[in-house]
Amino acid sequence: MRAQFLLPQGVIYLDGNSLGALPRGTPARVARVVEQEWGGDLITSWNRHGWIQTPQRIGDKIARLIGAGPGEVVVAESTSINLFKVLAVALKMRPGRHVIVSEAENFPTDLYMAEGLAELLGQGHTLRLVESSQLAQALGSDVAVLMLTHVKFRTGALHDMAALTASAHAAGALAIWDLAHSAGAVPVDLTGAQADFAIGCGYKYLNGGPGAPAFVYAATRHHGLAAQPLYGWLGHDSPFEFEPGYRPAGGIRQYIVSSPSIIAMAALEEGIDLMLRADPAVLRAKSLALTENFIQLVEARCAGHRLALATTREPARRSSQVSFAHPHAYAVMQGADRARRRRRLSRARPAALRLHAALHPACRRVGCGRDSARGAGIWRVEAARTDIGRSRRRSHARLQLFPEPWQAPTRP
Repeated sequence: MRAQFLLPQGVIYLDGNSLGALPRGTPARVARVVEQEWGGDLITSWNRHGWIQTPQRIGDKIARLIGAGPGEVVVAESTSINLFKVLAVALKMRPGRHVIVSEAENFPTDLYMAEGLAELLGQGHTLRLVESSQLAQALGSDVAVLMLTHVKFRTGALHDMAALTASAHAAGALAIWDLAHSAGAVPVDLTGAQADFAIGCGYKYLNGGPGAPAFVYAATRHHGLAAQPLYGWLGHDSPFEFEPGYRPAGGIRQYIVSSPSIIAMAALEEGIDLMLRADPAVLRAKSLALTENFIQLVEARCAGHRLALATTREPARRSSQVSFAHPHAYAVMQGADRARRRRRLSRARPAALRLHAALHPACRRVGCGRDSARGAGIWRVEAARTDIGRSRRRSHARLQLFPEPWQAPTRP
């Protein structure tokens, strides 16, 4: 699988949780869309090459990765915009209830969108933030929606989607799941969990490229019960009748607002097709093995350097991400970046380790993606991290880089 990605020679890339790697077939696919379909067939490509059906076609492919059925997923806009749509629909479906329950550690954009929608509606909706352990207890008779990210972005811990969705339903609420760190990384079964709505991005583990289109899921049982509030031409029931008034399409198509970004969707589809060719069980097993190996190596070789595991040790509750906390994580990683930049000026061109600075001042994430990572890379990253952890200065870290071919160090 790793051979299907274009990675710079010698680079160990463990940031698929922020931006997926480039699939080998994507440049040619994008070039074909630009040169032949757009350049050669021009406007006829909307029909000749099926551009107009692209959001639904790719949506049905994503559905196979997240346990949804045909006609329940569509590709459109961004994750935040799609959350706005489904949250508005869910609140419409629960009149008289005014509380949205989430956790304080949820990704900020999701919380911001909920705050903005509540202010826009002006009906007294509030956002109730609780600790993860208190989510089920927070679901009272005033709750309209439980809104969570399936994989916690700071720690990589997995929520029990089925159990929490069942708790929401028992309280009369609906459940919305953000799959940004799940789709393409861990097994997801929206149908089995009886999830109501879900959203997710295309640029992480789906490898669709920076700014790739997002997707939105609405369970078939909810189609037609409430219209999402962003009325767009392509979400109209009969868009080519050009009526002055809006009639929402009856199915998942009503969640499309804008004309599809065809070039971006071509890149996204290439990444999704690559994921569909793999055995999910095999990829999940590899991901768990890599993350477990990484945890063991870091803890063994960085003992005494104030690194603390922030990710759960339970394999069933761990995604494809490992997070370690350090009191000065941001300064340490900034020092590592400076060390790497200095080495890039050398003519020797040693192997490179690509890690980005922490999103939280006390925590650093490493994504052991199911598709493009391998065991040898974990050894090399761990060796580099050992030197980072042993730095004596808060604002500086020494990053030891090992060129190919790799052999594990013999020192204890």
